[in-house]
Amino acid sequence: MPPLKAGSRPPWVGLAAAVWVQIASGNAYSFPLYSHALKVVMGLSQQQLTILGVANDLGENVGILPGIASNKYPPWVVLLVGVLASFFGYGVIWLAVSQTVHNMPYWVYTEMLLWLALVVATNSSAWLGTAVLVTNMRNFPLSRGTVAGILKGYVGLSAAVFTEVYTMILKGSASSLLLLFTLGIPVICLVLMYYVRPCTPASEADPSETAYFLFTQGASVLLAVFLLTTTILKEVLTLSNALSYTFIGIMVVLLMAPLAIPVKMTLFPSSKKVNRPGGSSNNLTVTDPLLTQSTSEPSLTNLNDLEDMSEVDVLLAVGEGAVKIKKKRRPRRGEDFTFREAIVKADFWLLWLVNFLGVGSGVTVLNNLAQIGVSLGVNDTTTLLSLFSFCNFLGRLGGGVVSEYFVRLNTIPRTFLTTITQVIMVMTYLLYASALNGTLYVATAFLGICYGTQFGVMIPTSSELFGLKNFGLIFNFMGLGNPIGALLFSGMLAGYVYDTAEAKQGGSTCMGPDCFRLTFFVLAGVCGLSAVLSLILTIRIRPVYQMLYAGGSFRLPQSSGH
Repeated sequence: MPPLKAGSRPPWVGLAAAVWVQIASGNAYSFPLYSHALKVVMGLSQQQLTILGVANDLGENVGILPGIASNKYPPWVVLLVGVLASFFGYGVIWLAVSQTVHNMPYWVYTEMLLWLALVVATNSSAWLGTAVLVTNMRNFPLSRGTVAGILKGYVGLSAAVFTEVYTMILKGSASSLLLLFTLGIPVICLVLMYYVRPCTPASEADPSETAYFLFTQGASVLLAVFLLTTTILKEVLTLSNALSYTFIGIMVVLLMAPLAIPVKMTLFPSSKKVNRPGGSSNNLTVTDPLLTQSTSEPSLTNLNDLEDMSEVDVLLAVGEGAVKIKKKRRPRRGEDFTFREAIVKADFWLLWLVNFLGVGSGVTVLNNLAQIGVSLGVNDTTTLLSLFSFCNFLGRLGGGVVSEYFVRLNTIPRTFLTTITQVIMVMTYLLYASALNGTLYVATAFLGICYGTQFGVMIPTSSELFGLKNFGLIFNFMGLGNPIGALLFSGMLAGYVYDTAEAKQGGSTCMGPDCFRLTFFVLAGVCGLSAVLSLILTIRIRPVYQMLYAGGSFRLPQSSGH
């Protein structure tokens, strides 16, 4: 394990740096901005472009390797892999789209190479996101839901941030955007790499943290409203270069807002010292000598505490009588699980199924939202997509905040919020299927909030049930439900239903509610099943939350080591 940085300020510096890294890690959401240029330059059909879209989703969501690496190496190593993936992956795509270098070898322009390059490029999202999420969840173990909501919320805003840069600075140039991804993302992450580091977590609640988190959440909401407003202004007005650069400057300032917290802590330090084990000497507690274990007695050591010792050292210690090994017991829910120990638990697969069915159905609508809008007579779907993005952000942020509130108030498991949102999603899909006038935007707003909430709930729930030690691997495995759901519900179901309806109409574009009606009915049934499973999971894990949040505040399990 890397050394921990002591003090109360470094975790907040790391959180401020994580905001920028999270924005960078959302590069996969910008595929629609350069996909048309890729199609034109490469001469791809729509079906071939769809296959590249699968590569985009696959690279973004396969985070098993980053999850393993986050447990073995310090955050800067995980970030460095993401930097290299972004540089080489997007570099190849930029060469293909920009055609900067003439007489390039033919293999640069093959579809298979671009597919692999896109997988590598968007896999940078998994490496960058895992590094900052795992690090900050461990730095703030007492506020997991809030931290997860904030960080995943900024990921939800990344597409809007890149769209702002794409339209106002890059003037709609796809090759310039890809060059930004090739060079800009690595530069940002290399500069901030030092600040994303493990810190000594607080062992007791700090009242000032509530105000700091509220400030960060308020800044993110203000940024979201600003991005939505400027997106609408771009559609209805012609903006001058000076005004465009002013908007970009305001956006940068809002992105830097979380840095105000460590600045405030430096200029106006608090007189109250929060207990951070292993921190400065001011925080050390003196124990009664009578309660100190005698050095002549052999110490009882759990096998979990000997993981960092070599087998030879352990055998010598046991042989000399310095250590007596207690038999290792299996972890209980709420303690640290290994991945192998977690996957044999029913709660693990219940959580995975709930995420797979809920998020998988939501991503189906997201992937087909433009076609849904066109089929219902909406020619310009930009506002529809912006509305979904904004509500998705609200759901990600609110999912962590609201679930945190009810967990601390009545020890209600976070998955109860998942149950509620999935019931709402069932009604939303039926509203889509009805195709009533004026319901498209309402349904899209509800779906965006509910879809985002799934992420804000799943991440802290994973850490609370199975611990933070192997959190990176476990939550990334949970995330596999997204691409699998996209493949089954979007690629196979929605695509088949749409093509069948289009063939009946005999046109080049399917029009009317029948294009997706059967899909929405199936998704409503899928989400209804997910709501039932989520309720079962909630009942099963209620005792865990009563143990973790007894007294209204989070208590670290004794064996967690955090």
